[in-house]
Amino acid sequence: MPNMYASTGESDPQTDPATRRYRAMRACTKQLSGPRPLSLRERAAALAEAPYDLDERPDQYGDGVVAFLEERVAGLLGTEAAAFFATGTMAQQVALRCWAERTGNRLVAMHPLAHPEVHERAAYAQLTGLRSVWPTRAPRLPDAGEVASLDEPFGTLMLELPLREAGFVLPTWDELTAVVAAARDRDAVVHFDGARLWETTAHFGRTLPEIADLADSVYVSFYKTLGGISGAALAGPAELIAQAKAWRHRYGGQLFQQWPAALAALQGLETELPRLPEYLTHAQLVAATLADAFADVPGARVFPEPPHTHQFQLWLPWSAEVLQEASVRLAEESGEWLFGWFAEPGLPGISYTEVTMSAPALEWTAKDIHAAVERFRALLP
Repeated sequence: MPNMYASTGESDPQTDPATRRYRAMRACTKQLSGPRPLSLRERAAALAEAPYDLDERPDQYGDGVVAFLEERVAGLLGTEAAAFFATGTMAQQVALRCWAERTGNRLVAMHPLAHPEVHERAAYAQLTGLRSVWPTRAPRLPDAGEVASLDEPFGTLMLELPLREAGFVLPTWDELTAVVAAARDRDAVVHFDGARLWETTAHFGRTLPEIADLADSVYVSFYKTLGGISGAALAGPAELIAQAKAWRHRYGGQLFQQWPAALAALQGLETELPRLPEYLTHAQLVAATLADAFADVPGARVFPEPPHTHQFQLWLPWSAEVLQEASVRLAEESGEWLFGWFAEPGLPGISYTEVTMSAPALEWTAKDIHAAVERFRALLP
């Protein structure tokens, strides 16, 4: 029998889990975790609503709407300048490279769960010859004492705010200022991996410029938290950003046109950024309700409780395969999407998922969550 999907370019939902999950989510009437997935047509149509003059010409090699976005980010963070990057990985590598050149020290202090260690194939070492040192292995940001007692002189302290792999955890404001001061006492510069920095203001009780002012440079993402297509920005002193743009070109990041990503980023700044405090408040309700709904399940837990941002982890004592199948079946049979993907950290029979609040989640009450979890649990062995 011929494959009807072969001529359309679509994946067969019977053999492609991503397509099956996408279709199940799209058909749901209620969605607790994550933003509603958009089709290509919807994505393209949404760009027409971006807060920018669409009668202007497209950007070329970083001017036009891309330059406008850079100015907007610098203004939001209170920095002298900002540079748009196609990927956060590139922005991070360029930032660490520039600081190593400026400090004359290739050693970077970072957490072993930080993005460059876990998700970038050790690019900082392979491409630039940098080395890392870990102030702590605990699932939290390092404290001032740990930074002060490092036995090697380091040129840059990189702090991921929030630390995603540990559960989107953040220090207190006093802890953050103390660890930055400890790095300064070691004559080191401070770089914030702020892919999700946008969502930290409520926890810290500070504005974005106040938070960014603690660091010498800050990286932010446009597709994480803000729902953009792709892209990131590196913000800091004008002299550093000029150097970063030179390395951006060398790394292949001087794309001819990037207007779709820039327009989507501007849209996220306009629509999602103001709603993040509301999402955090709802995340605290959802986390407490999920903890209660699974209270009788040995090994189940929400972390951290309460959440530090609008994202948190849910740990359950089943395999990722079993939990993912139950999630998709719940969506297909009940029209309710509770959880996204599950991962296994290496502990037998234990999996976790990241629960993310966005606009669709706001309609869920504690009663709704309890009822949906009961249906979800009925699908588990």
